[in-house]
Amino acid sequence: MSAQRKVLVVDDDPVVGKSFNRVLSDKGYIVITAENGYDALMKLQEEKYDLVFTDIKMPGMNGLEVAERVKQNQPWTPVVIVTGYGTRANEERAKAVGVSEFLRKPLSPEMIEQTTVRALHMTGAPSAAPQAAPPKEEAAAILQAQPAAAKKPNVLKNMLLFLSAPFVGLVYAILLPFVGIGMLAWVAGQAVMKQPKAAAAMRAVVFGAKLAAAPFIGLAYIVLFPFAGLAMLAWMGGKALVTRRVEE
Repeated sequence: MSAQRKVLVVDDDPVVGKSFNRVLSDKGYIVITAENGYDALMKLQEEKYDLVFTDIKMPGMNGLEVAERVKQNQPWTPVVIVTGYGTRANEERAKAVGVSEFLRKPLSPEMIEQTTVRALHMTGAPSAAPQAAPPKEEAAAILQAQPAAAKKPNVLKNMLLFLSAPFVGLVYAILLPFVGIGMLAWVAGQAVMKQPKAAAAMRAVVFGAKLAAAPFIGLAYIVLFPFAGLAMLAWMGGKALVTRRVEE
């Protein structure tokens, strides 16, 4: 090749990007990876690429939406769909967008190399493509369109884990001895119940144990109920706070 061609590979699986890089870099191509559609569109705005490979099933923006954006803003850039979830509807939509090829995983090194050559050959020399780039407003629109879950950490989940940690530890500390005693009592009871005379005595002991345990069970409910109420209030408050921030 007289000049190195730049290939953008869009896939949330890093193994796929490494596979493309291993195959194409040995052939003189420059391979850049993007982990999702938003990252890919930002990279396409910042610099020029000769070819785009994109997976379909990705979090946030899927590969078909990426292809539509690319062909809308840079119609001279060839796009190849690569997916393990190929359907007739997806293939028809991809053809309507104007993608170069629709490939199904798994891909062999030969398929990667041959598809790259065909896609670049169909578009001709990259120097003939216009050099205009999408306006900066496009980047702002992309970031605004990005789902809040992709831009912000899961605040509610972290808050609940932080608040519930001491309560979970307290429950384990209270219940663990009773679980051990209960297991021992169960084993002993099974052995005793095999003796007819001991069975009646065991039933009396079990009744007495239930009667004696009743106050402790009530005490456990009294101790744990306020914590359950606080956890529920914290969950509702955190959910409302996150919802308000997302709406803002």
